Amino acid sequence: MVTAIVALNVDRKQVQEVAERLSASPGITEVYSVSGRYDLIAMVRTKNNEALADLITGNLLKIDGILSSETMIAFRSYSKHDLEAMFSLGSG
Repeated sequence: MVTAIVALNVDRKQVQEVAERLSASPGITEVYSVSGRYDLIAMVRTKNNEALADLITGNLLKIDGILSSETMIAFRSYSKHDLEAMFSLGSG
């Protein structure tokens, strides 16, 4: 499984529309409207790098209103949620 964080600059008049289209895309698990340098952050989870490349170049960047993007591939997850789930497997 490949996890990527995609930071997006979006036409300000289309933020909600772009966020809705992103969240409906297969492989995109979450979309956040954020403050700061970017307008939206999309969390992407795909089975491999090829599927990630297809999603980013084939689908994401063809959505009207996206001005630019920066994709960061996650090496490891240190999520408290993931760690709690892993340690609760044996309890019950």
